[in-house]
Amino acid sequence: MITLLIILVIVFCIAIGLFILVQNPKGGGLATGGASSNMFGVQRTGDVLEKGTWTLMGLIVIVSLAITVIAKSGTGSTGSSKIDSHIENVPAPAPIGSNASPSAVPATPSTDTTKK
Repeated sequence: MITLLIILVIVFCIAIGLFILVQNPKGGGLATGGASSNMFGVQRTGDVLEKGTWTLMGLIVIVSLAITVIAKSGTGSTGSSKIDSHIENVPAPAPIGSNASPSAVPATPSTDTTKK
């Protein structure tokens, strides 16, 4: 179930990206320089694309919240319990340097005293 919802979020994200790329620039923001050059543009297409963008954004929020609720309740899938049981069965690794004896490490580093 969670996998299906994650796939839906990915599809909605791709769709909202395409909706945003297809829209005409409105002339607002930092790129305008103070003048509105697209004052009498096509209005109907912009309205449909803008409503589609807002709808997809709402769907992304709703599906993301659903994923969170399902994951917290633990009724999503049984795959996580298999992973948890496998992690519990793996032995813990030994600490770093537990096998090295103190005599194996040289006291001072060797330096090259010859001149080149």
